[in-house]
Amino acid sequence: MNPLTTSAFDLPDRLSPKADPTLIAGDERHFAAIAESLEQSMAELSDRLDAELKAPGGVGRQAMDRDAEVQRLTGRLRALRRFGLDLCLGRVVGADDPEPVYIGRLGLTDSAGRRLLVDWRSPAAAPFFAATHANPMGLASRRRYRWTGGRISDYWDEVFTTEGLDGHAALDDQSAFIASLGSTRSSRMRDVLATIQADQDAIIRAGSRGALVVDGGPGTGKTVVALHRTAHLLYSDPRLGHRRGGVLFVGPHQPYLAYVEDVLPSLGEEGVQTCTVRDLVAEGAGAAVEADPEVARLKSSAGMVEAIEAAVRFYEEPPAEGMTVTTDWADIRLSADDWAEAFDTPDPGTPHNEAREQIWDELVTILLDKLDGDVPPDLFRRSLRHDEELVTTLNRAWPLLEATDLVGDLWSVPAYLRMCAPWLSRDEVRTLQRKEAPQAWTVSDLPLLDAARQRLGDPEAARRTRRQQAAVDAERARMADVIADVLAADDDGEGAVTMLRGQDLQDRLIDRTALPGIDPDRLAGPFAHIVVDEAQELTDAEWQMLLLRCPSRSFTIVGDRAQARHGFTESWQERLERIGLDRVEVTALSINYRTPEEVMSEAELVIRAELPDANVPTSIRSSGVPVAHGSVADRDSILDAWLAAHADGIACVIGDPMFRATSRVRSLAPELTKGLEFDLVVLVDPEEFGTGIEGAVDRYVAMTRATRQLVVLTSS
Repeated sequence: MNPLTTSAFDLPDRLSPKADPTLIAGDERHFAAIAESLEQSMAELSDRLDAELKAPGGVGRQAMDRDAEVQRLTGRLRALRRFGLDLCLGRVVGADDPEPVYIGRLGLTDSAGRRLLVDWRSPAAAPFFAATHANPMGLASRRRYRWTGGRISDYWDEVFTTEGLDGHAALDDQSAFIASLGSTRSSRMRDVLATIQADQDAIIRAGSRGALVVDGGPGTGKTVVALHRTAHLLYSDPRLGHRRGGVLFVGPHQPYLAYVEDVLPSLGEEGVQTCTVRDLVAEGAGAAVEADPEVARLKSSAGMVEAIEAAVRFYEEPPAEGMTVTTDWADIRLSADDWAEAFDTPDPGTPHNEAREQIWDELVTILLDKLDGDVPPDLFRRSLRHDEELVTTLNRAWPLLEATDLVGDLWSVPAYLRMCAPWLSRDEVRTLQRKEAPQAWTVSDLPLLDAARQRLGDPEAARRTRRQQAAVDAERARMADVIADVLAADDDGEGAVTMLRGQDLQDRLIDRTALPGIDPDRLAGPFAHIVVDEAQELTDAEWQMLLLRCPSRSFTIVGDRAQARHGFTESWQERLERIGLDRVEVTALSINYRTPEEVMSEAELVIRAELPDANVPTSIRSSGVPVAHGSVADRDSILDAWLAAHADGIACVIGDPMFRATSRVRSLAPELTKGLEFDLVVLVDPEEFGTGIEGAVDRYVAMTRATRQLVVLTSS
């Protein structure tokens, strides 16, 4: 970026009074300093990144630290290049200090150490978001900027004291926030950092211990809070850093993740893993929705997840009888007690398939201890691998298992299911059977597959470890030959070259990055904190998937009980304590910032017909456009007229699978609209969405996606 040579302000003629030098001259000088510092910072970051990339990769912790530093430098450099001057969100002036403090997406300091931008997540920036007239938090005034094309196209001032008015503020008839609510939407979530409200900011900055529930109806900014809280926690809580597990962000569906994917990078956080519940399991992408509601209900309980433990334990019983093991050195008696001792070897929590190798090692040790004389352990171990009877006996008593086979057996062997889940009635066991296609996975199977995979571990792990060890041994032998050649060429065999005889140094020379390995599962955890949006939809079994990945039980849980498609009769406290969270705090958002009151008044009638006590938020604005009703035959003409009248913005047709989406008009099923928003929503035959709570919730959610206009079309 070149030093600032033109004004940072590009105000339209209608805002010419705001261009008064007495109002913006101080900002101009400050932005010039920011531009200079940005250019210098980007040059320094580029040099440091180049140096890191050219440096040796190292091994172990050294390699991890280097990768983390490369990621940090890359993320900051990308953020600086992405935003430029518009890193600055606004400024505040204290009642006792006339020097403005400028708030940025990132902190920025000039070469002399002067703070040019305060990171929005720091405590010093809190008044910018949280100050109100009832609690000004020591401020005299606050200014928020609107950036367009890298320059300020508008700004809004608020004053909290009479001194704040004195030549320092241009007052509008609406706040920056209210003005932003009417702006057009796009296929990506808008940048709303500069206009976060005090009630949202209080939740964003809350601590991370235990589970924090953010309960709020449509349009209250739950998703905004969830995303910005994620970035804030990573900045403010050292326990949650990427090197300590980091944060997992779980959304309801893929359209939602695509909609919000720019938000965290724009806040300087690029290392957060994002996914849906489906993504946690390899079979999730192809899983169908369970056709039978009763089957879905039975599988969704936490008890079914717990049944996986019994299913695995069935394959962990030591042989009841002893045997004689024939070796090249002697015949050795392996008793039933010896088997039991070996089976007790694995530490609690060791995955079943990985524990099998530990049992084998203990069996080798037990047998070796019974031999007289000096027997080479490695040779003895290799010889036992060829003992067919011993290997077969172990394979039968503690076999390597695949998660898909284990769960598939539950749905195809009634006696096995009854043994693992004795609380099920005979009719329920019969209902769950599907012998024709036990591995035709549904969404309801995913928590069970996940629990099985977590409990079993990788059946290939031991084989892969042996392959890697063989590769290490081969590389060590090759290195030994090289060293021998070097030593042979050394005239006196003295000096630094003799250090090559050292085993530690020889091991360091082995390039382990070139050895066979496997890509890690980035969603396997454990994570230090998990954020869940639209959490009201999770079943007890799906909650177990997340609890497995977060041993600290540190969660941000965002949702609305009135938007639960299958009902939510408990309180948040009751639901979460039942699934295993014991430290639960519930906060609420009650102001609807998104949905105009014209739309919300009709949507409220829809949800209260099924849920009279639904937590319906209060809209704070009106669009002046009443909800329109018409015929499905008018769909295309309505869309054409809207597109002709609006050069930008985005619309969505909800409930019409025959409509083909375009660049500015989406087409979605109602259950895939949660978390999204559109300028225009065209609702097609909403009564066909279904009956009861599911149909009412789908209609309510679909209606409240509209930020400006709602049109309801029916076929009759």
